[in-house]
Amino acid sequence: MARTTDAPPSPLKVAGASFIGTTIEWYDYYIFGTAAVLIFNTQFFPNLDPLAGTLAAFATFAVAFIARPFGGAFFGHFGDRIGRKKMLVWSVLCMGLGTLVVGFLPTYAQIGIWAPLLLVICRFLQGFAVGGEWGGAVLMSLEHAPANKRAFYASFPQAGVPAGTVLSAGTFALLTLMPDEDFNAWGWRIPFLASVILVAIGLYIRLKVTESPEFLAVKESNQTPKVPVWDVLKFHKWALIVGMMCGFAPNIVFYIATVFMVKYGPTDLGIDSNVIFVAMMIAASIQVVSMPYIATFADKTSKRRLLLIGCVIVALGAFPVFWLFNIGTFWSILAALLIALPIMHAVSYGAISGFTAELFPARVRYTGTSLAYQLGGIITSAPVPIIATLLLAETGTFAAVAGYMIVAAALGFVFIFFAPKGHKAIATNDTARVDEFAQ
Repeated sequence: MARTTDAPPSPLKVAGASFIGTTIEWYDYYIFGTAAVLIFNTQFFPNLDPLAGTLAAFATFAVAFIARPFGGAFFGHFGDRIGRKKMLVWSVLCMGLGTLVVGFLPTYAQIGIWAPLLLVICRFLQGFAVGGEWGGAVLMSLEHAPANKRAFYASFPQAGVPAGTVLSAGTFALLTLMPDEDFNAWGWRIPFLASVILVAIGLYIRLKVTESPEFLAVKESNQTPKVPVWDVLKFHKWALIVGMMCGFAPNIVFYIATVFMVKYGPTDLGIDSNVIFVAMMIAASIQVVSMPYIATFADKTSKRRLLLIGCVIVALGAFPVFWLFNIGTFWSILAALLIALPIMHAVSYGAISGFTAELFPARVRYTGTSLAYQLGGIITSAPVPIIATLLLAETGTFAAVAGYMIVAAALGFVFIFFAPKGHKAIATNDTARVDEFAQ
């Protein structure tokens, strides 16, 4: 097959496109989590007591994490066989559909039990889309990047996580200014319906991005696997396990800060939810910048070392974050979230994309990276709001939740410390790449 003579796009352009697309996907994903805290318990589970309704809403939120590995396997299979770009286009369409339908769903009062069932189906579709989104966006950035800046460029899709949080928190910060009756009746639907505009933007950007040069090299050498997931399970089991568990520290921090505390503040401390949203917007905005900056240190030293430092920072910061948050003033809440997001989460999460991707060779990298991240999410992300809520209810103190964060950070440290050497692609004298083992 003849190689194209067109000049490849700059790594920054590809990473920027991945960032914008991922921001839109995570906005769609997180508005559901925020709505689960604020509205879904009363609109879709009104017959349950407040605690049970909250847990049911969080369970609906967690359904996406069950769907994500299926999406990772599906999109990863075709991403390793026919290309990264095509799958990213389909992932944004899938996410847009699931989000838009939520905006039109009747409530429990209108159609009874069908309302929460349809809500679960929509959430499953969102999770299925994210399952293919993260791995593909990371690989497009990583595989277009020069060898000495792979962690930096791979962190751009990671920065889409706080950027999506900013959009989600900002949207609900505005909507909570509405009269409660209007917000409960129809206002909560606005973020879901408005997502169709963002999805259109994301689709346009995805169609403009060129295919990964490393995938093209694999395809031209006839090394595309027939069943990528089988290759991963057969030859890369330990890499898969490490990829699943390395997210313990950052995922616990993120979902404690952005989901659990949104409920904990108003319900247990009497804090206005709008105060939390504004503080979260500021902290997440700073994290959009801090995460790529911190990732540059992984390129200078190693991704493993930075992630280990991140686990230690999460363990040390668990109690201070709650102490500050519990003071209850705007500035103390902002300080707590500044520690949690642009510091604790950024350091422990910024290099995970490059670290996880390089655990697998290019021929099965989409499948391996996606499965590792999404299967890990079932353990390290999905239960976080539920476990934190139960720990607080059972013990009556935030100390149990902070202890949960410390244990998670310790587990993540162990798995990262004993991680296998990864496959790192080194640029040759043309656009092809070859796999070598990296420290």
